[in-house]
Amino acid sequence: MAKPNKKGPTKTVDIFCSQCKTQLFKYRKGGKGALVKCFIERISQDFTTIPCVCPNCSRPFAREAIIRGAPAYKMIGGKVTFK
Repeated sequence: MAKPNKKGPTKTVDIFCSQCKTQLFKYRKGGKGALVKCFIERISQDFTTIPCVCPNCSRPFAREAIIRGAPAYKMIGGKVTFK
């Protein structure tokens, strides 16, 4: 399969922990569907200290994975929200 577009979309969304509402990422998301995965190369700002763990409530919100040959975070359902 083809790798995702490196530059990606220009529109960014803010991703928050659904439990404590702490901001986790600024992410260049394409489309208007649900947030299922985040390609690491599209994260413009990362507010986490440990990957895939909320810095405030220490709750894991994703798992590291390789999707279409690129490293990504697969989101756990219901653990994150975005605006």
